[in-house]
Amino acid sequence: MIYRLMKFISWLACCFSMSACNRLGRFLGNLTWCVVPAKRKKLARDQITRCIGVGDEEADRIAKASWVQFGPMLMEVLRYPKLLPDIKNNYVTIDGLEYLQEAIDKKQGAVIATSHSDSWELMGAALAQYGVPLAGVAMKQKDGAMDKFIMEYRRMSGMHITYKSDVREMFKMIKEGWMIGLIMDQDPSLRDGIIINFFNRKTNTVTGPATLARFQNAPIFPGQIIHRPDGGHHITIYPPIYVEKTKNKEDDIRRTMQELNDILEKHIREYPEDWFWLHDRWKSVRNNGIEE
Repeated sequence: MIYRLMKFISWLACCFSMSACNRLGRFLGNLTWCVVPAKRKKLARDQITRCIGVGDEEADRIAKASWVQFGPMLMEVLRYPKLLPDIKNNYVTIDGLEYLQEAIDKKQGAVIATSHSDSWELMGAALAQYGVPLAGVAMKQKDGAMDKFIMEYRRMSGMHITYKSDVREMFKMIKEGWMIGLIMDQDPSLRDGIIINFFNRKTNTVTGPATLARFQNAPIFPGQIIHRPDGGHHITIYPPIYVEKTKNKEDDIRRTMQELNDILEKHIREYPEDWFWLHDRWKSVRNNGIEE
């Protein structure tokens, strides 16, 4: 029932223009902001104030904008049947595609490391539409019908999708020349993460991009997507980063993840409204008394 409902909503969204759907998405984003718990809003405001040094009023504006963008992102996904053919017709532009193309020409697998910024769902779809052999890594949804819908629409773009738990498939695919798309701005458990510096604070970060790339001697391409003033999006792919392979694996991974997070931090400072501030990036270090 849920699957059929989502397909109907998708069909309905495709009956309207992207600009109209974006307006509806922003309306829904503003509407749902009213029901976001005050505690979560305060968390976002405090993180913004501490990280980029703005006042409470500006922090509140940025936090709200960070949430509201979920509406248009949802509408974009729902409009995939109509939107995907238009992606290369200037809806999504890319700088740095040549870096990926060089690796593709060499049949070299790689990691694309990105974050929860702007329309990250669309970023993967756009890269696939531009010819990048991309394998997206997804978390399996608890509801089977919703998982079926989400996976179907992600694959519609040309991406291969593997579940987060299937690490063996990721290693196999990167060896075969696929590019593995990984989100790197989550707060894992201390057991699974590694401590780096992020916005001048001790921060626990995932190790997946560096671990995978180090094992396969593969490049890591940092990449981000941002809103364009005309309603479209722009992707920037940065030059490749290679993981140094010394006898100290942990230090190799920490150095690489620090470099990736430095790039992410610079991006967030430039485009603070695009990053999802309502995620508690510092929860594990704070709860374990090692924040500073």
